[in-house]
Amino acid sequence: MVCSSSSIFSFFKNRVLPFVIGSIALFSCTNDLSRLPPDKSAIDLDNDKASDVTYIFSEKGRVKGRLHTNDFLGNEKAKPPYMDFLNGVKLELFNDSLQVESTVTARNARYYTDEGNIIARDSVVVRNKKGEMLQTEELIWNQKIERFYTEKFVRITYKNEITWGEGLEANQDFSWFRIKKQRGAIPVEDQNLPL
Repeated sequence: MVCSSSSIFSFFKNRVLPFVIGSIALFSCTNDLSRLPPDKSAIDLDNDKASDVTYIFSEKGRVKGRLHTNDFLGNEKAKPPYMDFLNGVKLELFNDSLQVESTVTARNARYYTDEGNIIARDSVVVRNKKGEMLQTEELIWNQKIERFYTEKFVRITYKNEITWGEGLEANQDFSWFRIKKQRGAIPVEDQNLPL
């Protein structure tokens, strides 16, 4: 059998070289996923995002409130689950006749779905149907008992009077409130004045 150099070269080029290159490529691969950069899109799968959102709060078929926000971010897998309302929040609270009792505005808010608490933050303003106004930097509304709470500085304007202090508890129509460390005018209704 006579082999020419061209046939040996052809055999090497067509058979041996692909086998050697394939073997090198196969054995140089690894499956170490820890060396890969994190996939940011997989992290965001837990978050729900939306823009221009209106959220309705109800309990036992009764609408309690309506919240509108420019940006929404929710995470039901978080501990505890929450919803963030960002870049402008307006919350309207209704009485049993579906009339607006109070309106809350803030820059941001977080709703803890399990507890029924909304924490409004940054430039919080509450106005009731009588035109009375509360201003604070943080306010909690509990959906179940329909009450407002804060430990922060508060300023209340009503009937051309202003009172302020630290800490507050109030019902949602703002017909009753208690400031913990009050300064300024103290409101007293005529029927509650001593004789």
